[in-house]
Amino acid sequence: MTAIKKLIVTGLGTGYLPIAPGTWGSAVISVVFLAVAWFSQSRFICVNGTLAVAAVLSCIGCVALGRFTQEAWGKKDPGACTIDEFAGQSIAYLALPLGASLQELLIVTAAGFFAFRFFDIVKPPPARQLEKLPFGWGVLLDDVAAGIYANIACQLLLRFWVFA
Repeated sequence: MTAIKKLIVTGLGTGYLPIAPGTWGSAVISVVFLAVAWFSQSRFICVNGTLAVAAVLSCIGCVALGRFTQEAWGKKDPGACTIDEFAGQSIAYLALPLGASLQELLIVTAAGFFAFRFFDIVKPPPARQLEKLPFGWGVLLDDVAAGIYANIACQLLLRFWVFA
């Protein structure tokens, strides 16, 4: 059971990858987003349904396994824990315009990825303060805030500049 919990918390093992495991966790969701959008021919409901399910399951897993994560790694928010990036990155992509071509979809994917990573690293208020919450809540909610910030930034950038 411990191995399964670690697989979940490490974002299907991305937390074990070298150099910036959070970036690897974000990359997994970015690939899922790109694949679902491309293969569903950018069907809004299919893409956003997939993202919503990923976000909800990641949030539940992060909070439910918060105490386990802290005890297993001996830290409040260990680098190996990347399930929070799954949640935040999924939120960053919700309801973004998908464009009409593969090139435009790649622009959207890159914008969402880099915006989320930026806000996850910088942690503007209240993200930094949310980190202080106990167990899985603190691990999760700073990434949820970063995902919301990234989504707003991408909505503005993509709708009013790229696809205007």
